[in-house]
Amino acid sequence: MTTQGNSIIKAHILMIFLVMLWGFDYVVAKFGMYDLTPTCLLFMRVSIGAIVLGIIKLVRRDMSLIKKRDIPILIACSMFGEILYFECEFNAMTYLPVSLLTILLAFVPALSVVIERVVFKRKANVKIIIGIIFCIVGIVFVIGADFSILFEGRMIGYLIAFGAVICWNVFNFLTAELDEYDSISLAFMQLLCAGLILAPFALHSMPAPEQWDGSLLIIVLYMGVVNAALGFVIYVYAIKVIGPTPAAVYSDFMPVTSAICGVIFLHETITPLQIAGGIIVVAAGYVVIREKGKLDEQRQGMNNDNVCDIIQSDKS
Repeated sequence: MTTQGNSIIKAHILMIFLVMLWGFDYVVAKFGMYDLTPTCLLFMRVSIGAIVLGIIKLVRRDMSLIKKRDIPILIACSMFGEILYFECEFNAMTYLPVSLLTILLAFVPALSVVIERVVFKRKANVKIIIGIIFCIVGIVFVIGADFSILFEGRMIGYLIAFGAVICWNVFNFLTAELDEYDSISLAFMQLLCAGLILAPFALHSMPAPEQWDGSLLIIVLYMGVVNAALGFVIYVYAIKVIGPTPAAVYSDFMPVTSAICGVIFLHETITPLQIAGGIIVVAAGYVVIREKGKLDEQRQGMNNDNVCDIIQSDKS
């Protein structure tokens, strides 16, 4: 197997691990917002993540930073991927049950395919479209949501959640433009940038020192070290290796891992219908990832052929 093939397999394995962390993140964030505002929680998350990655860069003696020409893209990545997305997600939790929120967030890969079609003129085949539809259907089974309550005074929550979907897609495609930086450096710079932007808004509303008990410290450390530092490195690496849309498809697995975390930590139950939905999500997600990989390989092959043709014509 080629080095590129090994990198692709590694990226998918890491994304499966990350999806498990994402599922637990909803439980942790929900508890964290009992004591912290969404902005404060997000500031602690990105700041701790930036510190951890900064220490790793120092140990590696890696002093590389963002190039001047890429600063606007870096700021946009931090705004959409770390600030606006999580502000939307955390605030949506105050209006919607997590079950409904995760259904809405499942539209991330669907919108990603639409963006690729409209902006980059990249067509999706029938299997990809059908796979995404089945992913969403499977998620509905997993959550077991009662859609009769969708429009009962929760419109603000739905609008905020769809804002998160848009922000995450913008982040995916912007990050793909910064492919010359290694994953740790890029994640560090994005988290650091987000922390600097959030600081003026978060510091004045932080709880008093005596309010910081052991459980709250564990929550912010988990979100900073695991979800921000480790999770961000994994996700940036996946975007660079397998592309924005296949990476976005993994968001469809969040409701499955969220349901599992609910059973373990919140003593919820999983019905046979939810188990069936989980199988549908996994199977359909695999189809989308596989078909998207084939299309990307075909495009890459065509690009290489075009380069070869240009070189040959120059020699002639």
